[in-house]
Amino acid sequence: MKILSIQSSVAYGYVGNSAATFPLQRLGHEVWPVLTVHFSNHTGYGEWRGIVIDPAVVADVIEGINDRGVLGQADAILTGYQGSPGVAEVVLATVARIKALNPRAVYCCDPVLGDVGRGFFVAPGIPELMRELVVPHADIVTPNAFELAYLAGLPSTTDDAYVPAPFRDAASVLAAIDAVRAAGPTTVLVTSVTHDELGANEIAMIACDPTGAYEVRTPELPLSVNGAGDVTSALFLAHLAAAGIESALARVASSVFAILSLTLAAGSREIKLIQAADQIAEPACEFTVTRLREA
Repeated sequence: MKILSIQSSVAYGYVGNSAATFPLQRLGHEVWPVLTVHFSNHTGYGEWRGIVIDPAVVADVIEGINDRGVLGQADAILTGYQGSPGVAEVVLATVARIKALNPRAVYCCDPVLGDVGRGFFVAPGIPELMRELVVPHADIVTPNAFELAYLAGLPSTTDDAYVPAPFRDAASVLAAIDAVRAAGPTTVLVTSVTHDELGANEIAMIACDPTGAYEVRTPELPLSVNGAGDVTSALFLAHLAAAGIESALARVASSVFAILSLTLAAGSREIKLIQAADQIAEPACEFTVTRLREA
């Protein structure tokens, strides 16, 4: 595939395009990274240097790609964190433009908004923009459980911040997925899923498309790092196109678990992406994928 990836970039570490590009290339795909920011490091450190790239410059870079006469060759558009309405406008305009040139192209959106225990970590107005405008134009969305609850319109348990109730079981996750799919996307992958049917120290990913719904469970590792979600979205996009949703789920779970295991063993704050190159290229698929329902 040829993938136009509109995301952030860091010089040190692995988030955004700095996390997504290498795994896609390792799997043999061509990536056209378009940067929305270029920072020294990810913002989880609390300090960073660099620039937020003006949306007009982002659009100009994409126009330059079009000047080469290749924009219509893109098979997929991949996006992650969208920090401003201006970037979202550029993304949506680009998606529409590429699909007009290549109707088979797909848009994979990682709707980066927040997480359990942290709440929203994006600017005010971005969650609504993502839910009401961006996600309905996506073919594939890859939220975590917190983001899924918000995108599905599940109510908050508090008045002063968005805190969704925990998912009770896989069926409640599927109900939320159905609500998101009803808005436009055909395929949803939910990461960092916890529910009462899981075993001790287990975490799950659940994926659904017109062929059915599937769950894969892995051990929950005791670490919190940045960039794993960006890798997950990129790998899912790549494997979904190559092998279908069930195989994609197995491959993504295996590769991401390997990356996180290496990261934990190294005691590293940055994911061990390069060290996991072989596990990215040839995932062991050691975790069982369970079919939860038919289409």
